[in-house]
Amino acid sequence: MKWRFIIIIFLVTLTGSFLINACRKGQDDLPGKTPLTFTVPEGFPAPVYNFSSNPLTEEGFQLGRMLFYDGRLSKDGHYPCASCHQQIAVFGTYDHDLSHGYNDQHSNRNAAPLFNLAWQKEFHTDGKYKSLEEECLDPIQAPNQMAEEIGNVLTKLRGDAHMRDMFKAAFGTEEITIERMQKALAQFTVSMITANSKYDQVKRGQNTYTDYEQRGYELYKTNCASCHPEPMFTDYTYRNTGLQVSFLNDHGRILVTGKKEDSLKFKVPSLRNVSLTYPFMHDGRYKSLRACIEHYANPGQSSTLDPLLSNGIHFTNNEIIDLVAFLRALTDSTLVRDLRFYQTH
Repeated sequence: MKWRFIIIIFLVTLTGSFLINACRKGQDDLPGKTPLTFTVPEGFPAPVYNFSSNPLTEEGFQLGRMLFYDGRLSKDGHYPCASCHQQIAVFGTYDHDLSHGYNDQHSNRNAAPLFNLAWQKEFHTDGKYKSLEEECLDPIQAPNQMAEEIGNVLTKLRGDAHMRDMFKAAFGTEEITIERMQKALAQFTVSMITANSKYDQVKRGQNTYTDYEQRGYELYKTNCASCHPEPMFTDYTYRNTGLQVSFLNDHGRILVTGKKEDSLKFKVPSLRNVSLTYPFMHDGRYKSLRACIEHYANPGQSSTLDPLLSNGIHFTNNEIIDLVAFLRALTDSTLVRDLRFYQTH
């Protein structure tokens, strides 16, 4: 009788342990999910994003898309991620110099376009964030952008049965957490790839440059490629390009590192799709590509000015025309028209 009781206790304990592990397995492992393949474009380097910690699935992507367009991530419901990152501008801000936010406020920077993020190690113009997952929480909580508290966001989402179903489809249970929200948004945004501009087509032997574009390409290689190298058209460094400090009083990278040598330095942006990301520079001060190019002839002098600009970069009027023609050849409208990234609700 005693041995029978011991055996029963053992079986009950074993069964309980199995159920606990089964629940944990249901949360961490994702059987039945639809994996998505991340294809590295021809000629691109290997991505740096850690896909092993956040594997792409169709269900995660669709949840990320829903969250990206969901106004409930903001305090008043009017400022989803997409309000500053519009597909028409390759997920940058179209026609606005600065990001607009809650209570008619604005930030002190132009919203950077979201594409080819899998090749970035740091995010925001000053490199404040080290991962896509970490970065997405900043605009949600910024008082001059989405102005919401994460706890309030979770409460709103948890009250939506359809949203709970989406989280279950993506992660195995209905539980809605900060970490899952971050992962879903990262899956959506890291999938935004642009690699089919005329430049890319020429590289693949599928197209040819006009005379203007070819001359512009040569000018680019001589004058611009040191900071904007192919094929990403950025070296992801932080540089002071001689922009005078505006009323916004934004000193760039120094706000992150605290190092005086980083004063007025901002991340080198990619030149890909530059014709779609008007207005230009970190604060959107220039309204045309010509104005950007002309700036480099007489950049403002400061102790941290990039040495490559110490004597300025000078172009004739005809050279500017040619260079602009090449920059427009970096436009890829594929992402702009891709229905997978459209708002669906």
